[in-house]
Amino acid sequence: MTSPAERWGIHPEHFWLHGRGPGHPVEFDEKTNAWNVYGYREAVEVLSTPQVFSSHMARLLPMGADESFTEGDLLQTDPPDHRELRSLVGHAFTPKVVADLEPRITALTHELLDAVADRDRFDLMTSLAYPLPVTVVAELLSIPAADRHLFEGWMTQMVLSLGDVSMEDDAEDQERIFEAGMVPMRKMLEYLREHTAECRRRGERDDLLGRLASARLGGRGLSDNHIVNFAKMLLIAGYLTTTMLIGNTVLCLDSYPEQAARVRRDRSLVPGLLEESMRFMSPVAATYRATTAEVEVAGRRLDADQMVMVWFGAANRDPRQFADPDVFDVTRGPNPHLGFGRGIHFCLGGPLARMEGRVALNLLFDRFPELLTDPDHPPTFMPGFDTTGRTPPPVPLLGGSSQRTQA
Repeated sequence: MTSPAERWGIHPEHFWLHGRGPGHPVEFDEKTNAWNVYGYREAVEVLSTPQVFSSHMARLLPMGADESFTEGDLLQTDPPDHRELRSLVGHAFTPKVVADLEPRITALTHELLDAVADRDRFDLMTSLAYPLPVTVVAELLSIPAADRHLFEGWMTQMVLSLGDVSMEDDAEDQERIFEAGMVPMRKMLEYLREHTAECRRRGERDDLLGRLASARLGGRGLSDNHIVNFAKMLLIAGYLTTTMLIGNTVLCLDSYPEQAARVRRDRSLVPGLLEESMRFMSPVAATYRATTAEVEVAGRRLDADQMVMVWFGAANRDPRQFADPDVFDVTRGPNPHLGFGRGIHFCLGGPLARMEGRVALNLLFDRFPELLTDPDHPPTFMPGFDTTGRTPPPVPLLGGSSQRTQA
């Protein structure tokens, strides 16, 4: 049976999506001047050793990064600051908090699907997968409902602009593309900065931003940069992970109809379906680290101050860890994929993404007897080499009422 990657030509250079393995678990790429970690156990080693593999990457990038873009961003913070900051914000994603969000997420999913209920064709991404996580995070941040569409637009522009960058580009081209992606980023950060200032003016409130505004880090209050960049991280991470998880899962079900039928018959398999989708088509295909000292991984010697790309997508297809890694199996267990990362940077919103995906898939199954891609409008995919997921089309696909829904 044809895989989604072969069917739609997703990232031909990503060998793992096409049933091929690397020559070695750790390889140096002279074109990018970076080390690529493809093996599962090697990836876990890198992700579990932050004292040698730093998340503070800006110093190795040609364009650098202003502190106003990175301070408070958990994804770019090392211990001990990371530990303290994560402990402050972790309360927003406890099992109880996530469970309490489920009724609202269920109602929101119904609202979004009501809007396309009478169509025989609709675009899954623009109708559900994009607005759902953006709205959920925006509500957590107390962003007014009338402004939430702004964030969806800004993040779509950022992802598409930065997707054009390649590690093989020269420094000048990387900086030009990076700067294009920063235009919508700056607009979003400016909004969040004003929103944070307004939150401070109103005083203590029992919501996420209110608690952050009154929190202490190292004996001092959090700066506006801390709060703004944490909010930015939540929005972008939710947008990328949850949006692509929903889209990729439906594409996998379309490619493997026997698995779709199995899950529809037994809804207890939905959580396993989502885990297998995260493994099989990892939305965040890679993450980055910078070596702080000379280190050896899988017999390869890495010097200090070198960029390391940890390929979640490849590690999740490592036959040393997963039996039949190129088989999409919703009953796979155990399934210790790296789709949400590993170690101190394990995705803070992972439980929320799982719950959003579970609610969305169950309601899609409830309301639509079939979910099929439209052969006249094949899906297109994010150009970014470190992501795997659908791009939004310019407009949703429209049609009349039918029992057969195409997504």
